[in-house]
Amino acid sequence: MKALTTILTPILSLLPARQSSPEPQPQVQADVQPPPSCPDYSSYAKTRHPPYSSGRHNLSYQRPSPSCRTFNSSIIESFITNLSSTITDPDLYRLFQNTYTNTLDTAIKWHGSASNNSAEELTFIITGDINAMWLRDSANQLASYFPFLSPSTSRDSLASLYRGVVNLQARYLLTSPFCNSFQPPSESGIPPASNSAASSDTVFPPYDPNKVFECKYELDSLASFLQISAQYWLATNDTAFFGKFQWLDALSIVLKTAKGMMTPTYSADGKVLDSPYTFTRMTTRTTETLANDGLGSPVARDTGLIRSAFRPSDDSTLHQFLIPSNMMFAQYAGEVSSIVSSLSSISEPGVKTPPAGLAEELADLAKSLRAAIRRHGVVTILTLNSTGREVESLYAYEVDGFGSWSLMDDANLPSLLSAPLFGYLNASDGLYRNTRARILGNYTNPYMMHGPVINAVGGPHAGPGMAWPMGSIVRIMTSEDDEEIYTTLKELVGSTDGLGLIHESVNTFDATRWTREWFSWANGLFGQMIWDLSQRKPGLLKRSYQ
Repeated sequence: MKALTTILTPILSLLPARQSSPEPQPQVQADVQPPPSCPDYSSYAKTRHPPYSSGRHNLSYQRPSPSCRTFNSSIIESFITNLSSTITDPDLYRLFQNTYTNTLDTAIKWHGSASNNSAEELTFIITGDINAMWLRDSANQLASYFPFLSPSTSRDSLASLYRGVVNLQARYLLTSPFCNSFQPPSESGIPPASNSAASSDTVFPPYDPNKVFECKYELDSLASFLQISAQYWLATNDTAFFGKFQWLDALSIVLKTAKGMMTPTYSADGKVLDSPYTFTRMTTRTTETLANDGLGSPVARDTGLIRSAFRPSDDSTLHQFLIPSNMMFAQYAGEVSSIVSSLSSISEPGVKTPPAGLAEELADLAKSLRAAIRRHGVVTILTLNSTGREVESLYAYEVDGFGSWSLMDDANLPSLLSAPLFGYLNASDGLYRNTRARILGNYTNPYMMHGPVINAVGGPHAGPGMAWPMGSIVRIMTSEDDEEIYTTLKELVGSTDGLGLIHESVNTFDATRWTREWFSWANGLFGQMIWDLSQRKPGLLKRSYQ
């Protein structure tokens, strides 16, 4: 795989030539919501709508009418139209057509300004069929459009959407830094959503349910704030933006929270230490609560790793040192340190100066995390095969620092499989190749799902037998093998139950059994994958997937 060709860590030279000219402005105005006659998309996405694709899968057209779309971008529309001559398979093109704009079409729930400062843009992006904004999802939902992000002061630009998410995430983190998903901002006038699943939660520190939808502490949520910040800066070089509003304060909170979650279970003399975060829920699912009265399973001292109570799937960790999330935090902490360094040299009215030593603190943490991952996150196993015994080193999914670890992967990003996509390592790295082979192998990953419909990584969230298309998409984006890509992409095209949208999970033996009809992040990720293939393997888009 060409290094960093995906949009999570792109090389600017791969971006379309539009970087040198202003972004074409979409015909939409901020704060304008779809008319009341527009159908509820959660219901709309469950049914088929003409015109249908001419391929054997006869895929539905699932985009809302233009007047019902929540944000319109002419540059994205042009890209979709232009690819109609590149993608020759009618079903593949229809799936791309439906999915790539799904966030813009359906999930920009509100885009406006802070009540106390009209210059502070805010963007509230729902995850899809759940009317709340996840830090992780919203960062990744916009990441789909990174190749087309360019400097713009217009409120109707992709740049404004990015700034609005960065600003709103900063507010959320300052409100409740341990939480993963949040309610609409008060300025939107949208009432808070009800979360019955969280009604029995006992969380420390406590939170306000009028501001927080759910409070599962996930390290990748903190890393997602760093991710979207780094992406906006890389594409726009708008350094001054980060000295306005609340970004620096939120960044300090992110560092404080992450370092606080390096707290081990026991002190040197064996005393149980107070944890900065605890969580319990009344539930019949073990993945929905933490062991040991909310502490989680014990972790060792002096590992240099950051704990994560929950995974990107919102399932609880078995061992709290979640390696993919530590990888992601390390990568983006290093990238954000460059923003802080650049901001230190700017002297403009209204632009704050970063605290002394902040850039160095971020860079040092990024470096120390990489060393800790290498020391504790790499395991050596002995396998038996037809040629005898073989010693193999690879990355564990989770570790506890005491010597326990889990060899698996989960489809949700960040995952071990996705490590090259966020730039932590190159797909040619030997340890990664060993890890990837085990993740995707026959019966070497307990959550690699197999069947005649789709073969992909899944996870405990949807359970055995339910493969996640997201796992297939990441497999494609980390592969240089044309036939692996072709086979995996063909499964994706044929596993939407005719609806033409990417589901959360699909039963490997029955395509009519799936979860989540409206999962905006997964839809955008499919479009992101098509963009990636158009850059590095355009010939695969000329093939038939019937």
